[in-house]
Amino acid sequence: MRGKFSDAFRGIFLGAADTGIRIQYVLALLAVIAGFILRLDLLEWAVVSVCIGSVVASEILNTCVERICDLYTDKYDEKVRYIKDLAAGAVLAASIAALAAAVLILLRRLI
Repeated sequence: MRGKFSDAFRGIFLGAADTGIRIQYVLALLAVIAGFILRLDLLEWAVVSVCIGSVVASEILNTCVERICDLYTDKYDEKVRYIKDLAAGAVLAASIAALAAAVLILLRRLI
């Protein structure tokens, strides 16, 4: 079991080599810093944690899908484009939901 966790953590660290995942890691760090500055309460931290996890996980899965598709063919393929677009759409959906949560938390703090 320990090996499975070490493989999983290795995957998280490998993600730092990918630009898209690295950007999400930086944005997650900024969100955590903002959370400390704003002194989020427990529920707000829970929301931020779920949002960060969802966006980072979807970006990691998107990168996996893209790499698998690239193994399948190095030429343009409409079916591969469809698959990659779906995976990218999942990242966008998670990001929009995270942004909505951030706006609601900020509005609550400012009003």
